[in-house]
Amino acid sequence: MLNKFFLLTERRTTVKREVVAGITTFMAMSYVLFVNPSMLAQAGMDHGAVFVATCLAAALGCLVMGLLANLPVALAPGMGLNAFFTYVIVLEQGHSWQTALAAVFFSGCLFLLLSIFKIREWIINSIPLPLKMGIAAGIGMFLALIALKTANIIVASPATLVKLGDLHSPQVLVAVAGFFLIFALAHRGWHSAVLISILLVTVAALLMGDTKYSGVISMPPSLLPTFMQLDFASALQLSMLPVILSLLFLDLFDTSGTLVAVTHKAGLMQKDGAVPDLSKALIADSSASIAGALLGTSTTTSYVESTSGVAAGGRTGLMAVVTAGLFLAALWFAPLAAMVPAYATAGALLYVATLMLSSLQHVQWDDVIQAVPVSVVLIMMPLTFSISDGIGMGFITYALLCLLTGKLQQTTLSVWVLALVFLSKFIWG
Repeated sequence: MLNKFFLLTERRTTVKREVVAGITTFMAMSYVLFVNPSMLAQAGMDHGAVFVATCLAAALGCLVMGLLANLPVALAPGMGLNAFFTYVIVLEQGHSWQTALAAVFFSGCLFLLLSIFKIREWIINSIPLPLKMGIAAGIGMFLALIALKTANIIVASPATLVKLGDLHSPQVLVAVAGFFLIFALAHRGWHSAVLISILLVTVAALLMGDTKYSGVISMPPSLLPTFMQLDFASALQLSMLPVILSLLFLDLFDTSGTLVAVTHKAGLMQKDGAVPDLSKALIADSSASIAGALLGTSTTTSYVESTSGVAAGGRTGLMAVVTAGLFLAALWFAPLAAMVPAYATAGALLYVATLMLSSLQHVQWDDVIQAVPVSVVLIMMPLTFSISDGIGMGFITYALLCLLTGKLQQTTLSVWVLALVFLSKFIWG
């Protein structure tokens, strides 16, 4: 039955290989179980409820992707998207986390409609590649700043805005050690490198008295503090439109890039470069975002860490189904997640940041039309502490440069629409 449903023989794989791949994928991305609740708790959300929502949203997304699209792609609340949720929508713009959840819900609904009516391809293809790469790298810079701030490696300064923190601090030293440990283990092919680093730093925090031991296994916490707590009325205000569009495009870029990377590595990509069952994969991704918002977490998206499972032999949706089962099993490890101090996740954020910065290799730096907008995004996203402001300035810069240099043919209608939307936001705010 499994062979027939998941096309195991056709894709030259076995049940055992898919199970091993599913376990490998879970180990590679399980850090989200610690990072996501910690980050969203800063927005005022209940840590335990967010942990449960993270597990359930990831499990549901993996399950739908595996059963509907039959692709070896796992999903969970996205890195960068959760930072946008907490630091931009809630802490910077002053919206409640209930409003932010509703914005995630509406962006998921738009993503679902775009996927059903196949408009997504037109939008993605209309946005220049340099801006896509710049946005990915800019989010990496933003995550790096959050990591450095969380670990107190960078601290505030009234004279110079920021400065180097106290490098004699045990917490700083342990966080830095955790960062180097991740890369050392990852270089040796340890797919659980990030998870191991977080757990070891947490053990160090226990020894230093920064956190208290509260057990490892227990019944899952209550989901009620975040379940169906969305503020739809506030999210429907006109001022929330740029936020919803930013969430939508971030998810579009993230998902598209991940699906291309995973299917290419798995040898499933078609000869014309198309992703098999793309519409089904996008429906699974957008449905997971909608469900995740209702449960109480930021945007759920496809994870590039799925390539670790593919490297272990995963070729079908059975891999994603196995990963879903492990996310459900993780529900009983909430006490462990609660013990993890914030600086224990700094290494994970820095690791993800460096991976995202690799997209800069696709930018032609000798072309001013590409180099300047990407540079604007890279500089402004972390310095304004706002993903949306960085994206907006990048689109405006790109459109103006094409106009001033007489290269309007390089722009598209969607670029100008987005540039005008962001320009109106900056003017009327």
